[in-house]
Order: sequence, then C-alpha cells, then structure tokens
Amino acid sequence: MAAPAPPLINRVRGLVHHACQIYGGGPALPDLQRAAARLDEPLRVALAGRIKAGKSTLLNALVGQELAATDAGECTRIVTWFRDGHTYRVTANPRQGPPRQLPPGPTGGLLDIDLQGMHADDVERLVVDWPSPALRSMTLIDTPGMGSLTTELSRRTESMLGASGEEDDETEPRASEADAVVYLMRHVHAADVRFLESFRDDPTERRPINTLGVLARADEVGHGRPDALESAAKIAGRYRDDPRVRALCQTVMPVAGLLAVTAATLREDEFRAINVLAEASETELERLLLSADRFATADTEIGLEPARRSALLDRYGMFGVRLSLRLVHSGVATTAGALSRELLSRSGLVPLREALVSRFAARADVLKARSALLATESVLRRYPFPAADGLRHELEVINSSAHEFAEVRLLDTLRGGGLMLTPQERADAERLLGVDGVEPEIRLGLPPGSPQAEVLRGAQATLSQWQRRAEHPASARDVREAARVLVRTSEGLLMGALPPPGGSPMSNAGGQPMSNRPVGGGYDRVVGCS
Repeated sequence: MAAPAPPLINRVRGLVHHACQIYGGGPALPDLQRAAARLDEPLRVALAGRIKAGKSTLLNALVGQELAATDAGECTRIVTWFRDGHTYRVTANPRQGPPRQLPPGPTGGLLDIDLQGMHADDVERLVVDWPSPALRSMTLIDTPGMGSLTTELSRRTESMLGASGEEDDETEPRASEADAVVYLMRHVHAADVRFLESFRDDPTERRPINTLGVLARADEVGHGRPDALESAAKIAGRYRDDPRVRALCQTVMPVAGLLAVTAATLREDEFRAINVLAEASETELERLLLSADRFATADTEIGLEPARRSALLDRYGMFGVRLSLRLVHSGVATTAGALSRELLSRSGLVPLREALVSRFAARADVLKARSALLATESVLRRYPFPAADGLRHELEVINSSAHEFAEVRLLDTLRGGGLMLTPQERADAERLLGVDGVEPEIRLGLPPGSPQAEVLRGAQATLSQWQRRAEHPASARDVREAARVLVRTSEGLLMGALPPPGGSPMSNAGGQPMSNRPVGGGYDRVVGCS
C-alpha cells in the first residue's frame, strides 16, 4: 500500500524552499522568503469594502478594543495590519527607508497617533501589535475604502489584495498579501460586484472559498427601527440566494458593527446613563427618541445633559440607544455586564466570529498554501529562466494533485451554478465540501459532537450516494468527475471515523488527522528560506 502523501502545507514548504535555493541571491529571493514565512504565520484576513462601509468599526468589534481609527484621518488612508503581540506597539513601514516605531497617541489607539512628520502617502503600511486572543489565529488587515474620492486610496487596497484595478499600471499582477477577505457592503452595489469579480481574473486560484460577505451597519438598513436587524437578516438572505453573489463569496451575514464594538467596550458610566433615561416618563422618552438630533440636543426634564446624550449617541447609534433602553426597562439587562452580553448577542458579531473560525481558520493550511503557491507562481512569471522549469512542473503537480484544491475548484463550480445537479444534491455537495465548516459532523450534516458510530454511518451513506452518482450512466461527464471528488472526500471522512488501529488517528481526504487537528502548524516542518 502506498504511503500517504505529506500534508499539503509541507509540500508547499518544500516547493518554496527549493525556489529559494534556485533564486538565492537574486531579486526574487525576498518575495520567496516572505512566502515561506507566511506559511508559519497566522492566517491573514483583510477587511475590504467601499468607503464608510464600517471596516474599522467591525475590526474594533472583532478585537474587542477600539484600536482602529474610524473617522476620516491620516491613518484611515493607510493599510494597517493588526497582529497579536506581547505589548502594544505601532510600527510604520515607509515606502522609502527602514521601519519606524511610532509613539502611541494620547488615547492609546490610532485616532490620534503621530506619524512623526510622515505623510500618509509616504507610508506603505502600519503594523499594530496588540495582545489579543482574537488575533492569535488570524492577523486582521484594515484597508482604505474602495471608491474613495482619490483613486490612490482604492489602488492601495487593490494592490494589497492582488485585485486588478483599472488604475493599476502594473503589467504583471502580484499575489495578494491576504489569505482571505471579509468584504463589507451596505447594499450590493455594482462597484462591489466589480471588485469581487477582480479576484476571479485567475480562474484557477481566486475563488469565493476565501471571501465572506458582510452586510455591514445592519442596524441602519432598517433605519434604526426595533426590527432593523430582522430586516437586515432578510436582505442578507436574499443576497445569499442570489446566483451572482453566490459565485463571488461564500455567504453574506448581517452585522451591526457599532452595536458590537459598543457591547465589547461598554462602560459602567454608560449603563448608569441608560438607567437614568429608562427611568424617565414614557411620554418624555418617546419625544426624545423621535430623531437623533432631538435626542442629542433637545431641552428635557431628564437629568442627562446634552453632551452626555450626544456621547451616548456617538457610541451606540440611535438603534443601540433604543435597544438598550428596551432591555433595561424590561429587566432583561440589570447590570452593565448583562447589557453588554445582550447587545453582543443581537449584533450579529458572534455568528460572524464563528464563520471566521469554521470557514477560514479551520482551512488555514489550505488558504495559506494557496497564497504561497500564488506568490511562487508570480515569481516564476516575473523571473523566468531555465533552471526554474522544474519548479513550474512541481507547482503544477501540487495544484493538480492536492485534493484540498480539487475541493476548492469544485465548490467554486457549484456556487457558480455550473453543474446539472438537483437543488438537494447541490446543497449536500456544498456542505460536504465544507462550505459550512470542515469538521466531519458538519460536512455530513450531523449535529456537533455526534457519536463516532453515527459519523461512521453518515460517512458510509454519503459515500454510497456519490458513488452511485459517479457511476450512473445518465450522469454527464462533468457531473461524474465532480462526484468522484466527492467520493474521495467521503472516503476520507469514512477513514477518519473508523476505529484507529493501534491508537493512531486516521487521516481525512487531505491527508491530515480528523481529530485533534491543529488549526495551523503542528506538523513536521520542512525548513524554509533563511
């Protein structure tokens, strides 16, 4: 019996290491060294979207700290990386010259940081180190808004993400510096579709598997009404079912970013202020809540001065104020901690975090391997010479033989509507390929934590289903090929569900352990570029 193939990420490490040896001392070496290093870094997830989409607010909510600048200013014009660190530190990477550490501003965040005489246009990126559990498994990248008044800001985002912008005069596209993208939209605008489509210029690599859509500022969709989030959820559902959107991103989720970041950073003095408002007469409170301007500035008998009400409005938004008052007045939230939890549960942030873990972090090795292969392929195109011909063949073998990539290619085809399958077969296939998460139970449509015997029966049934489809004489050729990919995935799940001989875990279709599998790293390493 043939030995199982090494894990995909190790095969890619070996390729990049070989490329470093061949290109050693040449101008391509720095790009290859960066490709090697990112295989052992946390997953890189970029937040992108049109200007004022709420990217920085969402990033603050994900980190649970108001770090990113949310108002128009110098720092919002710079691509900013947020990564886990031992202590707070901000480093500027100028376009010319060595990196420079910047002193923190008075607030400790980026709102008032001093660029030390540099202009935003002179800085390629800011790197913010911050000790945060949310940043241990993924580095978040905040990007300037697309559709900005100046094309330079849009071009920076497009260049960093490897997208093909109209204003980009580079003759050779560069690989994206991000492994995955969270794309924020308020409505699906034509410019949003064009930007997402730019990731598909290379049909073999840029796929919706690494893109997740967020209907941002969801509370504003319903104009701050009590049912605003329910309305936003229905709109997001329509986008998810839209074939055009399905072909561009995995899913679309509604999130009220301002509500989420406020919940994560809610203060005791704010809770007391909400209580003061909740104790006012119903008539007076209704009068104040008619509009944001009236709430912030109107004369009232309530013992809360305009400046304090205005500050609440800035932090919570009109929807957040109304929701908080309802939760406090009804007795659902009797403490600041309880109010924080209730607001967080209604913001949509928790499902988004779960999606980031199940759809991105759990596929970290695959996504990072794809990024490293793209970077290596870019080097081979830009610096061709005969000694590298073997590298190109090695890269093509990995691309064509890795089952993880076959799954990605098939999932892209399915979401684009390119196969003649029944709606139920399509849903089953997408789930099996990990669109909802890569854990065996999720792939098989079973409840989390299902007994091993139930997982085994589910894997056997799924294997039989796709074997029949692959062998059915009426199945078209492309359907039979797709079914064979699903058969191999099912076989991997079945092997993983069998009792392990001698106590050693079996492997899944990708050659990696089905149980206790680390999200990133943890395998025997091939030494990378030094």
